[in-house]
Amino acid sequence: MSAELKSTTQGQTMVLTIHNPEHRNALGPEIYAAGVEALSVAENNPDIRSVVITGEGMTFSAGGNLQRLQTNRQQQPEVQAQSIEGLHNWIEAVRTFPRPIVAAVEGAAAGAGFSLALACDFIVAASNAVFVMAYSNVGLSPDGGGSWTLSRSLPRQLVNELLMCGERLTAQRLHQAGLINRLSEPGDALTEALSLAHGLNLRAPNVLASIKELVNEAPHRTLTAQLAAERDHFVRNLHHVNGGIGIQAFLDKRQPQYE
Repeated sequence: MSAELKSTTQGQTMVLTIHNPEHRNALGPEIYAAGVEALSVAENNPDIRSVVITGEGMTFSAGGNLQRLQTNRQQQPEVQAQSIEGLHNWIEAVRTFPRPIVAAVEGAAAGAGFSLALACDFIVAASNAVFVMAYSNVGLSPDGGGSWTLSRSLPRQLVNELLMCGERLTAQRLHQAGLINRLSEPGDALTEALSLAHGLNLRAPNVLASIKELVNEAPHRTLTAQLAAERDHFVRNLHHVNGGIGIQAFLDKRQPQYE
């Protein structure tokens, strides 16, 4: 059975499911391309207000397929470089998608699978889930932006433990470190992620897009530049129809119905 990325919808949430059970939901070029395409379609669909990424069954993703990597060693280096570019295109699409993306993690999130979860705006993980960047265990270095995200989210020593030692870290430890938003009972990560997504769907989509952009760009800006960006987003959102809806609903003590 070939690897694929299944796309379904639940209300205003698109669910992308990594389906490659024969290889523990390992990732590959076909899944990367499907991920980019699915997010492009969703961006042009105003009925989709959030996305959840999960894995088929009780594994999020084992990352790269080592058999495929071994085969690629017999090819020109450009072959693997192109494959990694496909992964990185998907990672960038996740980061820049203007609506919230939630990772729902059961079992293991390893290698590029861990990097994919890190690229999402929220991570919901089963309490028995494990996270590992085992590249160094097989003589490789990270890809998928894992080193970038981890170095901005965790202390340097813990990042080195993950990347250099290839240590498996539990969901509880990463939750305590602030990397995981919510823990669920085993088997309930998708349900919890959909609940989180539903709550986000009730908020003004233009505001969530502004927040995501501001948070993504903040590390690259000076305070002065970030203040200017916050000003511009605030003014734009105040004059958006949802600004009027939200303020009036608050004054009327009722729930807003955003467009």
